[in-house]
Amino acid sequence: MKRRDFLTGIGVAPFAATLSASSLLAQAPQGGRGGQAAGAAPAQPYPPPPAKPRQKLKQSVMGSVWRGGPTAFEERCKVLQRIGFKGIDLPAANQIQMMKQYGLSPTMMTGTGTSMQDGFMRKELHDKQEAACREGIDACVTAGCQNLIGFAGAKRGMSPAEAADNTVAIWTRLKPYAEQKNVNICLEITNSKVAGDQRTDMVFDNLAWGIDVCKRMNSPRFKIVYDMYHVQISDGDLTRNMLDNLDYICHMHVAGVPTRGEIDDTQEVNWRFIANAIATSGYTGYVAHEWYPTPGRDPIKSLEECFKIMDV
Repeated sequence: MKRRDFLTGIGVAPFAATLSASSLLAQAPQGGRGGQAAGAAPAQPYPPPPAKPRQKLKQSVMGSVWRGGPTAFEERCKVLQRIGFKGIDLPAANQIQMMKQYGLSPTMMTGTGTSMQDGFMRKELHDKQEAACREGIDACVTAGCQNLIGFAGAKRGMSPAEAADNTVAIWTRLKPYAEQKNVNICLEITNSKVAGDQRTDMVFDNLAWGIDVCKRMNSPRFKIVYDMYHVQISDGDLTRNMLDNLDYICHMHVAGVPTRGEIDDTQEVNWRFIANAIATSGYTGYVAHEWYPTPGRDPIKSLEECFKIMDV
């Protein structure tokens, strides 16, 4: 059997291998060389939660996918509509009307009044951020978008604990308005390992930090962007981490690891497996492609192929 066929096969039933392993473990003899030590409890594999009714993934794109492709915005909309995409991340306000003519929704917008490096953790910026975020929330409502993206910021010597307290402080000021308008204020995780990503000092570089902040808010309007490129580098265990924290995820990004190229078999993650896990998880948000086309490859062909991988 070819490797591609094998990967596709396990993608159709993402947890079949886990369930099979569980059955074999229950039947395996205890003790002996290479087996379970006598008297020890057998190891238990991670039990996946019961699958929910399968839902078609709603796919969107970030601007990164267009490198080397068409530059005219309307031409991009035509390409996305033809392939089957449903949205665009971070559009400009003046692009939204055209997007909707092609059946595309704004899936995430900016407008928090701060840079990626400053983020929500700078208390001296909170007055400015509160005003900007209220405007950003209003812009989301006008556009029909549910997600306003922000960043926690770079540490610059600040402890993660203080950064979390400061983020909770500004979010608490925004909580009544976000809940009233039904707009999610969301943080995107990054990684501090890859120097080329230019985010080596960011405080939200591990899931535990961001999930803790969201739990402290105790609100359905404060969540994270589950960027799987960054999560694979910082935490790994993509499927388990996603399912365990689904209540705190409002948007997802996918990109190949390690090169941030297309999500195909040139990269280390089995994205069809991930797509099946998302489709049966109960998640109803968007999955946005944020990879960069590999030099020498046709970016439109890459879009078509990557869409099919996630179209389960």
